Amino acid sequence: MTTNLTPPLWRQHVLRVLFLLILVGLGPDYWVEVFAPANVPSPMSGVTISFYAAFSFLCLLGIRHPLKFIPLLLIQLVYKSAWIVGTYLPAKSAGLLDDNYESWFWSMAPGIVIDLVVIPWGYVYREYLKDFFVWKKATA
Repeated sequence: MTTNLTPPLWRQHVLRVLFLLILVGLGPDYWVEVFAPANVPSPMSGVTISFYAAFSFLCLLGIRHPLKFIPLLLIQLVYKSAWIVGTYLPAKSAGLLDDNYESWFWSMAPGIVIDLVVIPWGYVYREYLKDFFVWKKATA
């Protein structure tokens, strides 16, 4: 008996909606900064702007191929989680929280929850993790 290991179509449509929301949420702001910056950004700000512009463009491709672009959502989940663990929580422990930290927290935390709900974890396990440590011989 064979089973279909691809997530159901409705789940793929939910992924498409998430890619669309990321594209609409990030794309306009960051592509404007790439092509018509208000000021010359610092090197690190330039990296951030470029990353988010590229990320939004790749989300456009994710709308068309949602399963192939799941790794983008994994990147988003990891970087948002890393920001909370490595930036927000230490600032909170040190008593340094201000409106800027809080604002960023409230843009990061919902994204983590949404990613955890939307990502088809069974598919991720089968495609990326199940055979992670199994090395197959290359075929000619």
